[in-house]
Amino acid sequence: MTALSLGPSPARRDTLTRRIRLLVAATITYNVVEAIVALTAGTLASSTALVGFGLDSVIEVSSAAAVAWQFSARDHAVREAREKTTLRIIAVSFFVLAAYVGVDAVRALAGTGEAERSVPGIVIAAMSLAVMPFLSAAQRRAGRELGSASAVADSKQTLLCTYLSAVLLAGLVLNATLGWSWADPIAALVIAAIAVKEGRDAWQGKGCCAAPAATTAPAKETGGCGCRPGCACCPSRP
Repeated sequence: MTALSLGPSPARRDTLTRRIRLLVAATITYNVVEAIVALTAGTLASSTALVGFGLDSVIEVSSAAAVAWQFSARDHAVREAREKTTLRIIAVSFFVLAAYVGVDAVRALAGTGEAERSVPGIVIAAMSLAVMPFLSAAQRRAGRELGSASAVADSKQTLLCTYLSAVLLAGLVLNATLGWSWADPIAALVIAAIAVKEGRDAWQGKGCCAAPAATTAPAKETGGCGCRPGCACCPSRP
């Protein structure tokens, strides 16, 4: 027995494409501001965590810019052709982020300098923790419906920023109140491991399955969604 899975209609695809463009633009704008504040505050406070967070924002801008480049094409076929290149750029961004955060965490654990208290850093980390989950969820939903692996992968990059924001906020607050300088680098090592996994998935194209106009596959293999097991586009798939 087979099941016929239809992708979004042309009109719906155009709507989702415009939505992703707007979300990517919002992500880029916010991350540019975030990078400027974090890098400036981190330099003034000698905080490697804040500087690392600012560099993460720069990497996020490159990831979002790659998705913006892909979706700047008006023709659906051209966007699909750019998918692999965009995924590669996102994957490399994850790997660079993981490398920097990992090295920075090890240096912090080794006692390389002590960061000063940074109120601007605490404020920007708290703002990111409140804003990023909504941007990530909205782009992930649109990317899944559209069947765009790059949009889903970029939403994971944004979600990773949420985790980093939580880690940074906890580290800055604990350092400012209790002097626990080890809390941030330990959590940062966990984030680095997550970044490696997400980078590997993006490189292998596991962020989402493409949504063809019509896909015919055994129902027991696709679950009626047209996707194979492991596809992140289908929330119900394992």
